[in-house]
Amino acid sequence: MGENDRMTQVEKAIIGLRGLVMSGEFDAGSRLPEVALAERLGVSRTPLRQAMDRLVSEGLLERIESGGCRVASFDLDDINDAIELRGVIEGTAARLAAERGVDAEVIADARGLLARIDEGISGPNSVDFDLYVRLNARFHDMLAQMAGSDLIRREVDRVCRHPLASPNAFLRGQEIIPDFLASLVRAQGQHHAIVDAIEAREGARAEALAREHARLARRNFRFLRDADPRLATRIPGLSLVTAQ
Repeated sequence: MGENDRMTQVEKAIIGLRGLVMSGEFDAGSRLPEVALAERLGVSRTPLRQAMDRLVSEGLLERIESGGCRVASFDLDDINDAIELRGVIEGTAARLAAERGVDAEVIADARGLLARIDEGISGPNSVDFDLYVRLNARFHDMLAQMAGSDLIRREVDRVCRHPLASPNAFLRGQEIIPDFLASLVRAQGQHHAIVDAIEAREGARAEALAREHARLARRNFRFLRDADPRLATRIPGLSLVTAQ
């Protein structure tokens, strides 16, 4: 097997294993059956173990002293802290972008992206939900890159891999949140305000706006954690959260 084939198998194992864990296929704290998993994912045990190494580094799995891995569990404070940390790092990215300056072409691209989101949530009868999810992720990727720092971009990516900390973590459950559309509109307004502050070179304001934007996810999390328990199967990662 060539190097490219080997990497393909590892990536296949990472994506497949992450999906199974985040979907609640395995209970928090349960040991992962390596042989059965390798067969299910269609990979050998070597790339599966490399995938496990990756998920251990992401915090989704924990090592067992006797060997193998188990699914991690998280309490409410873990998730709130992770969301808060995302706000801090994205806020830092926004502040650095404003202070260092961003090319006009990049600002224009960001505004074009936000204009497409505006169209997706302004329909009289429905919201293009899939469009919002996809473009919301792209906007946050752009924000991480605007700082012009590979370190900041990597750290944003790292914290967003924590269960339920990513910008899209709760969007799959927001259709049952009261005033769903109002929530999306508010978040979109914050997107516009962040770009305005970056373009105006207002670092402190850009940072504060980005941190406040993350706190909107904390409010959604508070609602969802107390909602119908069946949501745990619909929102990736929610099944890993244990009550305090």
